[in-house]
Amino acid sequence: MSDAPCPVPSAKADDGWQKAYRGWVAGNDWPWLCRYKAANLSVNARPDVVFMGDSISELWLVRDPAFFRAGRLDRGISGQTTPQMLVRFMADVVALKPKAVHIMAGTNDIAGNTGPTSVEAWRNNIRAMADLARANGIAVVLGSIPPAASFAWRPGMQPAARIAELNGWLKGFAAERRLVYADYYAALAAPDGSMKPGLSSDGVHPNAAGYAVMDPVAEAALAEALKVPTAGPPSKPRR
Repeated sequence: MSDAPCPVPSAKADDGWQKAYRGWVAGNDWPWLCRYKAANLSVNARPDVVFMGDSISELWLVRDPAFFRAGRLDRGISGQTTPQMLVRFMADVVALKPKAVHIMAGTNDIAGNTGPTSVEAWRNNIRAMADLARANGIAVVLGSIPPAASFAWRPGMQPAARIAELNGWLKGFAAERRLVYADYYAALAAPDGSMKPGLSSDGVHPNAAGYAVMDPVAEAALAEALKVPTAGPPSKPRR
């Protein structure tokens, strides 16, 4: 165990430094706790909501910055899977004491970004993050996995059916636990399970137009979540 500080980029950090830093993260900081450590220390007021997720959450701030008005924090990390998010959930969500958390995760679990996994492992990680939030008085929004017919970084994979399956479970789990389900899939998906034309440049990550479609879904879900009591244990036993 070490309290060694996180690496800090110099003012002249170049692509070579960034590549080396990514290598350091892969070998020394699997959940990437360092990614938001400094930003978390600078949070002085209770956030309204923290967005936990992968690149789809991370890029939301980049491509739709107006959505992240005061009180909304983005803690997405590109490429991450649910086990990585679960490890950093205490530091990047619970410790900040937000009123609500928005969890959107599963694309990279399906892709196998951190190795072999299973549907049940993904479910358990979602359950664990939701339980941690509720136990700490944080309202929970579960965002559906956005549609995709293929992944450029996983040639040959056809994820559309799996995405629909996992979203079906998310919707049921949210209803069971009295959490809020944000159905981005319904707003973004074409009939074949791909992203609707014009909403993404790669079929996976929403572009500015895609996030514009997601915004009202998120706003409605957050408004609903902040009305739901969060104290106490889950209302029903796990399946």
